[in-house]
Amino acid sequence: MDDAVPELTPEVLPAGLDGLLVRFHLSPHPAAIAAAQVMAARLQADPPPGTAEICPALVSVHLRIDPTADRAGLSVRLLAEARRVAMERPPLPGPVRRWTIPAAFGGADGPDLGRIAAAMGRSEDAALAELLEADLRVLAIGFAPGQPYLGLLPPGWNLPRLPQITPEVPAGAIVVALRQIVVFGAPSPTGWQQLGRTSFRSFLPAREPPMVLRAGDALRFVRVAPDALPAAEDGGGLGGALLERLA
Repeated sequence: MDDAVPELTPEVLPAGLDGLLVRFHLSPHPAAIAAAQVMAARLQADPPPGTAEICPALVSVHLRIDPTADRAGLSVRLLAEARRVAMERPPLPGPVRRWTIPAAFGGADGPDLGRIAAAMGRSEDAALAELLEADLRVLAIGFAPGQPYLGLLPPGWNLPRLPQITPEVPAGAIVVALRQIVVFGAPSPTGWQQLGRTSFRSFLPAREPPMVLRAGDALRFVRVAPDALPAAEDGGGLGGALLERLA
C-alpha cells in the first residue's frame, strides 16, 4: 500500500435488513479514508430522513435506517453525495479532540518489536521514534466494543499479519499491521504484531460513557517505563491518558 491517490469509485451497498453501506474503495488509502470521514461528517450534520445511526469505518460509512424508509431513494441520494465527495478529493477533517496515552514498548510489553523493526530495516529505537512522532487518528471503531483502528502510519509500517494467530494478548496490547494500530480493550487473540502495552481501556461497560474514543480523534503515544505505567483504574480506566479539546 502506498500513498498514490487511487481512483475513488463510490458505491452504495445493502447491509442487512436495516442498513446501507457507502464505500469509497477496497483498501485503506489515505484519500479513501478522508472521503469516508468527510462523508460521515456531512451525514451527521444533516441526517437523511429515515436514518437511525451513522457510523464511519476505514473507507466506508454504515447507515442504520428505519425499515420503513425509502431505501431506493436514500440510496440514490447517498450515491450522489458520495460521488461529490470523491470528486472533491477532500483532506482528512481536522480533529476536534486529541488524546495523549502513556505506553510501554518492547520487552514483555512488546514481544514483537524486534521483529517489526527488522522487517522495516531499522533499529528498535528508530522504529519507535517514528511511531511516537506520528499524529495518529481514530479511523474507525470496530471488531470489539470501543476498539480503535489508528493510522495511518508511514508506508514503512505496511507490515503483514502474522502467519499464525497469537492465542491471547493482554488488555491494553498495542498491535500493528497494514499501517494501522489497534489497542485492545480486553484480552484477545490476534494475528497482528504486539509492540507495546498501555493501561488505557477504550471500553468499560460500567463507565459513562463506556466507549471514550470517537472516529476522527487525534492520538499520540508517549513512552514510559513499564513500571511507570499508570494503573488501569486511573481516571476511570483511562490509565493516565489525557484528553485535549481542540474546538
